[in-house]
Amino acid sequence: MAKLTPYFYSQDAKAQAQFYVDALGGEIGHYMTYGQAPGTDEAMKDKIIHMVFTAAGVDFYIADTMHEPAGHSSGYDLNLEFKTEEEARQAFTRLAEGGNVIMPLEKQFWGSLFGRLEDKFGIKWQISTEGNGQQG
Repeated sequence: MAKLTPYFYSQDAKAQAQFYVDALGGEIGHYMTYGQAPGTDEAMKDKIIHMVFTAAGVDFYIADTMHEPAGHSSGYDLNLEFKTEEEARQAFTRLAEGGNVIMPLEKQFWGSLFGRLEDKFGIKWQISTEGNGQQG
């Protein structure tokens, strides 16, 4: 059995992690800087080589990119499913700040709230509530 942990590469890992913690509730855990690694360029010493944070009860990893520009998510979304409509609406609103709503968060024909957005860091999210058990 494996555990899946999303890993972001960022232009500013500290700011991006803090955005998710503020938007979704959670905390920043441990982190290391490139300065803690031997032979690091002085310009990179304060950048994040690895950080763990929790947001909406989910563990994430993040690092400042060193080798390539941070990209937009393509071909996948991250889905957060909430128990209540209030939690889903709050998460959607906060994650959408400075980003782009792709599909508004609305009640869907299958019985739950659902919406899509791309946050200001280029990560695509689906926000939903638990389904009501209806099968098509």
